[in-house]
Amino acid sequence: MIDRFVRIAVLTAPLFAAQPLLAKDAPAMPPAASQAPAAAPAAPAVKAPSPGQSAARERQKTCGAEWRGLTDAQKAAQGPKWPQFWSSCNKRLKGGDKA
Repeated sequence: MIDRFVRIAVLTAPLFAAQPLLAKDAPAMPPAASQAPAAAPAAPAVKAPSPGQSAARERQKTCGAEWRGLTDAQKAAQGPKWPQFWSSCNKRLKGGDKA
């Protein structure tokens, strides 16, 4: 077992001695590589919402304002939860039974 420690010490001593010398050389880069800016990936272009998406967003805002304006008793009469209210309000604002 002591033989192992001696072998490890003999093999690693030169590495520890050379480490400061190697560390000083590591940051040195060629001038061309240090001056060139890193190419950042281009951000994807933000797409404008389609007319249908804009209309759906407006309907949802309108229905949300109506929902917030209702009292608890009125909400219970309309449907106890937002999804049921949203479904009926969305159909009403779209103009008929179109889904």
